[in-house]
Amino acid sequence: MLPFTREQFVAVFAEYNAGIWPAQVLAYVLGLAMVALLLRPSPVGSRVIGAGLAAMWAWTGIAYHWAYFSQINKAALAFGALFVLQAAAFLYAAVLRDRLRFGGATGTLAWLGWALIAYAAVAYPLLGLGLGHRAAEIPAFGVTPCPVTIFTFGLLLLTSAAVSRWVLVIPFLWSLIGGSAAFLLGVPQDWLLLVSGASVFLIVYRDRARQGAGKVVHA
Repeated sequence: MLPFTREQFVAVFAEYNAGIWPAQVLAYVLGLAMVALLLRPSPVGSRVIGAGLAAMWAWTGIAYHWAYFSQINKAALAFGALFVLQAAAFLYAAVLRDRLRFGGATGTLAWLGWALIAYAAVAYPLLGLGLGHRAAEIPAFGVTPCPVTIFTFGLLLLTSAAVSRWVLVIPFLWSLIGGSAAFLLGVPQDWLLLVSGASVFLIVYRDRARQGAGKVVHA
């Protein structure tokens, strides 16, 4: 059982969307810039994408979880801390340590990455509207947990170098938490979040395969 009703959950999104406007527009601008950098991969672009992800996770943790969602669910205080911690992980891995390389990936997993990005930014809100939700009630791209997590998995599937395992932990946890809650609350557009968590295993498998191929080549 959840400590809040579906009506309360939807009302929080309506209040949140009204309170942060026009941050939703800025999130789309940031997202488009990150996608553009994927198309022309570079070390600087990877740092910018990492910083963009950090901004999205930090904003969602502080503005959504702590300032709004905590009004109906005290667990949101812990959720917010996880999101802020994930923001710090992206800053450390991508910006400070330069260990994430976004863009340049090819193959089936790359196409899956692009599909998740398109779903988070375009299909997600359209599906919400198609299911009868008012625009003001729909979780917005870049500033709410589920779209941010799906977008993150999409970007990580498009990396061309191995992804540190600890960068994957919190997104995977949220895919389980948020995805399970989506079934309980009857939010179909969030059901893909639970499935998207499988990206972690695909990324680990891909990175191991790349490392194995590298060893063969050098042998």
